[in-house]
Amino acid sequence: MEQSEVQALADKLDKLIAYTEKLEKDNALLRELQDDWNRERAQLMHKNDLAKNKIEAMIGRLRALEHH
Repeated sequence: MEQSEVQALADKLDKLIAYTEKLEKDNALLRELQDDWNRERAQLMHKNDLAKNKIEAMIGRLRALEHH
């Protein structure tokens, strides 16, 4: 194998390594974002459940008032 071929192969390998490192960083960032979204989703679902329970309680009280 000629020196220029070896150098070309080494250059390609360096680019591949750099690209792999970039993908790993991007993947880590995306995982962090996914975790953030999952936490926010859980909080919103909890708030939604609380609101639903309050509304159901109000409806129950209104129905009780209607029967009196």
